[in-house]
Amino acid sequence: MNEAVGGLLKVLDLGLMPYKEAWDLQTRLHKELIDNKRAGYPIVQHHYLLLCEHPPVFTLGKSGSEENLRINNHELSEYQIEYFKINRGGDITFHGPGQLVGYPILDLDLIFTDVHRYVRSLEQVIINVLRIYGIEGSLNPSYTGVWVNNQNSDTEARKICAIGVHLSRWVTMHGFAFNVNTDLSYFDHIIPCGIADPDKSVCSLSSLLGKTLDLQRIKQEVTREFGLVFNLDIASPPIDITREYTILNNA
Repeated sequence: MNEAVGGLLKVLDLGLMPYKEAWDLQTRLHKELIDNKRAGYPIVQHHYLLLCEHPPVFTLGKSGSEENLRINNHELSEYQIEYFKINRGGDITFHGPGQLVGYPILDLDLIFTDVHRYVRSLEQVIINVLRIYGIEGSLNPSYTGVWVNNQNSDTEARKICAIGVHLSRWVTMHGFAFNVNTDLSYFDHIIPCGIADPDKSVCSLSSLLGKTLDLQRIKQEVTREFGLVFNLDIASPPIDITREYTILNNA
């Protein structure tokens, strides 16, 4: 089933959710898909896309270095920033209000079994959304994520979306962090993604456009582009988000 038939995508808008709570939900759904696969798909396998914001938090991937966190535990507490070491790829990044975080829980056996293509597809979703706003996102051959190049420089670029994923039995978790209305000052406390190059910084959609964006509209655009890029039908009629999350959380 390498080149696939796609499937149905359930999108859950979780609003502003503490990082650990979202991580626990990801883990539960990830296990649900793996268990269903191991059992030979007795239940129709659906995919999930969790969309949310987090209170301020730094997360460090399994290949990251704690040296890229520039503040100590006392300062983390003082600034009210949580900190987690997690099982995704990549180094350290920030999540906070105004940033759209997407956690796809996909069974790639039903889509395509190619990790590189999966990461490129996540990046393409964000590039497509940026084009709606007249921004040309680009890829960097040395780093993952979506970048916006400085038109006056051959080397300077700013990352607008970070990517970090984990796969087990071709089922995905973790995902992307798209800076929409993000307070970029938090990135001063880390070396984002472990990239110390002064020509590689971060930006947000609001900083590029000079205005605050409607995050709910961005979620709709990301959802639409995600379905198109991955050739997945979005669950319809729309899911009762509150009811669906309550059921999942109490399962």
